[in-house]
Amino acid sequence: MNNMEIKIPVVQRARGFRLYLANSSRGNQRLVDLWLNGGAAVLGHTPPNMLRELKNTASRGLYAPYPHFTEGRFLKALSKIFHEPNGHELSTQQRSFRIYAAPPPELVSFFESGKAKLWRPFVDPASPFAADDTPLLVPVLPGIQTWRDGLPLGLCVAACASEDLLTSLPASDSLSPILLAVATRGIYDILAEPQRAKPTLPRVTKVLKNSRWQRRGIYLTLKEAPTQEKWTTLFNQFLEAGFLLPPTPSQPLILPGELSNGEEAKLAAMLGR
Repeated sequence: MNNMEIKIPVVQRARGFRLYLANSSRGNQRLVDLWLNGGAAVLGHTPPNMLRELKNTASRGLYAPYPHFTEGRFLKALSKIFHEPNGHELSTQQRSFRIYAAPPPELVSFFESGKAKLWRPFVDPASPFAADDTPLLVPVLPGIQTWRDGLPLGLCVAACASEDLLTSLPASDSLSPILLAVATRGIYDILAEPQRAKPTLPRVTKVLKNSRWQRRGIYLTLKEAPTQEKWTTLFNQFLEAGFLLPPTPSQPLILPGELSNGEEAKLAAMLGR
């Protein structure tokens, strides 16, 4: 493999926090996924409740983005993150929401200027769902999505703390009930699993104390921002060791919910290099 190229291998199937590759030169190679689709798979690739919701919604033929009651359910679930305590101290700001199939130019502009930022669960183990007072947050939630301009694509949410911000954004898109139903279930699943913020990885925890990585909850980033060239080299080194890093250094490495003893020992060795 060319060390100057980031290339995600072809994945045949995924199970939990692992990817199984198709047509690998080394047989049925397995990778531990440390990207987790930027956080959309923070609960793994096969969370049973989300898969059940996907199957049930699809079986009713609800693919097309017609108005549907799933939008109201999704907005109610969002409010439980940002408006209800759930046993944790959250921001007191009340937020209104816009939902998009793709981030509109206005939201991209806010994001690039620093007026909006991503919100992720499990950043603080003591308060896994805490939100700060940034006026415009874009939550990274379990669901079906990809990425564009550093923002979620497929289902992108803008959580606005002021009416001025809300009116400066376009009206919400009408989205497929499949996307909304799966994302709604994903929100309730992360709220039900606050322990995800505290993965039991003693070897990793030990090596991180004197490494070039910094940790916030389940997320790791390099203390010194790398160039794309250095990140590409690092990506390929981890890939050879059996781990998939994010394809861009702007996204964090995400610690998986579980690892075998051998996988944890190998990951600790890679993080300590």
